[in-house]
Amino acid sequence: MSKLTDVPKRILIGRALRSDRLGETLLPKRIALPVFASDPLSSVAYAPGEVLLVLSIAGVSAYQYSPWIALAVVVLMFTVVASYRQNVHAYPSGGGDYEVANTNLGPQAGLTVASALLVDYVLTVAVSISSGVENLGAAVHFVIEHKVLSAIVMILLLTLMNLRGVKESGKLFAIPTYVFVAAVFIMIGWGAWKGIVLGESMSAPTADFEIEPEQKGLAGFAMVFLLLRAFSSGCAALTGVEAISNGVPAFRKPKSKNAATTLALMGGLAVTMFCGIIGLAMATDVRMAENPAVDLLDNGVPVGPEYVQDPVISQVGEAVFGHGSIFFIVLATATALVLFLAANTAYNGFPLLGSILAQDRYLPRQLHTRGDRLAFSNGIVLLAGAAILLVWIYDADSTKLIQLYIVGVFVSFTLSQIGMVRHWNRHLKTERDVAARRRMHRSRAINTFGAFFTGMVLVVVLATKFTHGAWVALLGMVIFYGTMTAIRKHYDRVSAEIAAADGPSDDSVRPSRVHSIVLVSKVHKPTLRALAFAKLTRSDTLEAVSISVDPAETKALRAEWDRRGINVPLKILDSPYREITRPVVEYVKGLRSENPRDAVSVYIPEYVVGRWWEHVLHNQSALRLKGRLLFTPGVMVTSVPYQLESSELAKRRAKKRQDWNAPGSVRRGPVDTPRPPKAPSGKG
Repeated sequence: MSKLTDVPKRILIGRALRSDRLGETLLPKRIALPVFASDPLSSVAYAPGEVLLVLSIAGVSAYQYSPWIALAVVVLMFTVVASYRQNVHAYPSGGGDYEVANTNLGPQAGLTVASALLVDYVLTVAVSISSGVENLGAAVHFVIEHKVLSAIVMILLLTLMNLRGVKESGKLFAIPTYVFVAAVFIMIGWGAWKGIVLGESMSAPTADFEIEPEQKGLAGFAMVFLLLRAFSSGCAALTGVEAISNGVPAFRKPKSKNAATTLALMGGLAVTMFCGIIGLAMATDVRMAENPAVDLLDNGVPVGPEYVQDPVISQVGEAVFGHGSIFFIVLATATALVLFLAANTAYNGFPLLGSILAQDRYLPRQLHTRGDRLAFSNGIVLLAGAAILLVWIYDADSTKLIQLYIVGVFVSFTLSQIGMVRHWNRHLKTERDVAARRRMHRSRAINTFGAFFTGMVLVVVLATKFTHGAWVALLGMVIFYGTMTAIRKHYDRVSAEIAAADGPSDDSVRPSRVHSIVLVSKVHKPTLRALAFAKLTRSDTLEAVSISVDPAETKALRAEWDRRGINVPLKILDSPYREITRPVVEYVKGLRSENPRDAVSVYIPEYVVGRWWEHVLHNQSALRLKGRLLFTPGVMVTSVPYQLESSELAKRRAKKRQDWNAPGSVRRGPVDTPRPPKAPSGKG
């Protein structure tokens, strides 16, 4: 079966890479920026719109607060970036928030952070892909008519690209990301030139619309709550910042310095783009509503359900460049692409974090294994499956999904910064160098402010988003936390159970005797090979056992056995109900109960075949029997293989393929085939 899957895997994913080529997959800063920062960079495509959508509840008059909300988001962004620059220098191993919290606050805090990040990574994929589908759907109606299918197809394509390896996928993602960044900066610059220098008026397509407030005359606490909710929605621009601290091992050396530089670049670009789009949205009179069919009015009449509300960035681009212009088309295309690729931040963060958690025995160990292309393939597939499930449940609706968003990331932000404060406190107790202590005091001050600010935002997010869907994210965190705790308890219990005792134990004492059984159906070559091997083991008792299902076949077997003079006793077990497995298991258990100190060794002849359909036709009884005997203490099961001609043909076919690598060969390690000795030259 592995040979069947090898060719498709090589076509889709590429040739397997040797483990010693891991260094070739490390990323320079120019590739690391789109790989790890595509999420916060692309969030400027929808975060400004989320701010205006929430403010529209109070009508157009509430839009005057959007610059102040943008300023608060900017301050928060700079705080988080400055805080995480301390993280990547202090903890460059790639554990990120999980390692910081686990080391400084304890395993429970570390597991809480890990649960929050895993949920947020899944939501990053679901939100980014859904938002990209909605942007693309404005131009391609088939996409918007089949949103869920389109979103799932994009997730599968993104999964395939990441399975090809981090560096290879990074090269694919770099061009759209940089085109998007350049297009947004050109739009901001050209819009500012037209508005400030040339004095031209620019109008968004919705500039003439009116907004019917859902809540009229908001004031006092109600208005404050609305502003806080708008601020929490705008904080979507910060998602993905933590991925760089988790991905430090993927950077080229010096890893910490390059990661910190990438963080600073990402923060500066995201802040400038976010503020520029908010400013242009105000200048071009963009109108957004949570329920546009009812709340958006054209000449006093609701626009109706047929109206499709374009994102803020599309409306601003149309106002600045003009509808249908080449720059507008480039911006729209790059926006859709970068939103799809924004999920790549999660595709790099989730598998790395899953690998670390698996190493700490909180997740299955398969997540710690690198795939054929040296990426953490199992983590990539798990992330894709969870994101597809969310997209299917929420119908690929970014407005619904975004309500679940950013709760997890601010949980990790807050606990990570508190952990960093304790980290600096611990080091300050032992550090005596004045310059080093000065740097530590500065870093502690940054992390203290970061912990206070992100903690305050976490409270705001929970208060304003809980009833709008944030409870689902919290439930996901609880599920992840409980699952990982249970997995760790299982691994600990197994480790304790199988730990070798310091002195003699029952497991190290030799059995009194070994009773060997060779299972026989007919007298043929596989049976004779199994008998010969069993004789070689020199057990105390050796017998052949056959199940009597058909009296005629049993009689023929007995006659053939006697005719050949095989000097091994043949025992026939009667099976009136034509079962194969149960009589053997009961017989073996009977031997064990009569002599508990004896070991029973069961030899099963098996065919080795080379075609997938031959597995269905052979060895089924042997597989069922082995499965049952594995649960019987004191019983050893040995398969004695007999290679049929088809297996030899398959082996020869495999040898003809140069550089053939079986799936998983990198995980098992390279196998060096010994070279035949050179023939003597004949020279004396």
